[in-house]
Amino acid sequence: KITVFARGAKRPGSNLMGPSRPFAFGIFKLYEGREAYTLQGAEITKYFEELAENLEGACYGQYFLEMADYYTRENMEARGMLLLVYQSLRALLKPQIPNKLIQRVFELKAMVFHGEYTEKPPICVSDSANYTWEYVLKSPIEKLYTFVVKEEVLKELGEVVGAYVEEYVGRKFKSLEILGTVAE
Repeated sequence: KITVFARGAKRPGSNLMGPSRPFAFGIFKLYEGREAYTLQGAEITKYFEELAENLEGACYGQYFLEMADYYTRENMEARGMLLLVYQSLRALLKPQIPNKLIQRVFELKAMVFHGEYTEKPPICVSDSANYTWEYVLKSPIEKLYTFVVKEEVLKELGEVVGAYVEEYVGRKFKSLEILGTVAE
């Protein structure tokens, strides 16, 4: 994770406008300055423009970015978190997977990935929720979003993972506040 400035990106016709948008994934060309990097150009492979056009999807995507920002530190390796964000954004584009399930899988895997939570699920969850929990704990990031669950299992996961996020992360995220008003 590094801080990069995209000077002039807001000017009409700037070749930095697209690469400086949220959810832009690709190879970025940077110039290292004394105190920060400057964006010189980029080869973007995926813009996720579908998320930008969908307020709910954009809020979930922004939440994933906020959570990634919370867990990562300047000048520290963060490929795993980047891959988790990327796969989660891809999952948001799949209408058959509920966004709430994507959120809970993302949160649980992020906590596991960063050592916040590595235990089995609490004994108070159903067998289906337990199986889902174990799958998320053990699966590689690329395989996380290959399933759906029944509404009651999603509700269970939501309650338990949500409680753990509150306990282990303990921070309010602006995008979730906005999402709460959008979903009402």
